[in-house]
Amino acid sequence: MNLTKYICHRKPERSFHIKNHQFPVCARCTGFYMGLIAYLICNLFYTHNYDLNMLIISIILMIPVAIDGFTQYAGLRESTNELRLITGFIGGIGLIIFLKIIIRVILYDL
Repeated sequence: MNLTKYICHRKPERSFHIKNHQFPVCARCTGFYMGLIAYLICNLFYTHNYDLNMLIISIILMIPVAIDGFTQYAGLRESTNELRLITGFIGGIGLIIFLKIIIRVILYDL
């Protein structure tokens, strides 16, 4: 778990535990990674064009995790690990779509 400290805060109260063993990343990061992996697996079987519409969709998918994180950070409310996981999952899908679009623009349009 030493390497994961550079990519996640790993606060115990914001992480899942199985048999008193803490996950290597927090609930939100767990959701992000699950979303990334799920999208990449689905993308093997179902492909689509990465156009402006997909860019807009990717940004929309990242809005819930931004709202959840910001409102919690600002002290407006306290999020739950389940909500962090769900918004992280949705945000992870949006993030991988966004990254694929950016990579395609850099590699093919420059």
